[in-house]
Amino acid sequence: MPLDHIGNANIADLQASKVFYEKALGPLGYKVVHDISPHAIGFGTGLYGGDFWLSGSCPTKSESERREVTQTMHIAFKGSRAQVHAFHEAAIQAGGKCNGPPGFRPQYHPLYYAAFIFDPDGNNIE
Repeated sequence: MPLDHIGNANIADLQASKVFYEKALGPLGYKVVHDISPHAIGFGTGLYGGDFWLSGSCPTKSESERREVTQTMHIAFKGSRAQVHAFHEAAIQAGGKCNGPPGFRPQYHPLYYAAFIFDPDGNNIE
């Protein structure tokens, strides 16, 4: 059974992350498809549902507890080489920090091509 969606919980600032991901994921065809702020925002390539979700922070957790959770996330999106370059550039312009420029990653397999960005919460987005 294929994956339906994934949620990135405990975002420190939901609206700031929304702006970042609108810009960073635009080159991959993603847009906001469902917004139930302040609880969650869904991104997708279709009209409904969304397959990538941001969830608002849990107010009962301290900032350090929220950061501990989010810094362990690694989320990889699929795209062509041109899309990988466009994603990397858009994410940097949106305030992301480079964690690996576009290029081959032969340690995974000979044709693996990716770029890595830290989002505003320190998540490693590929």
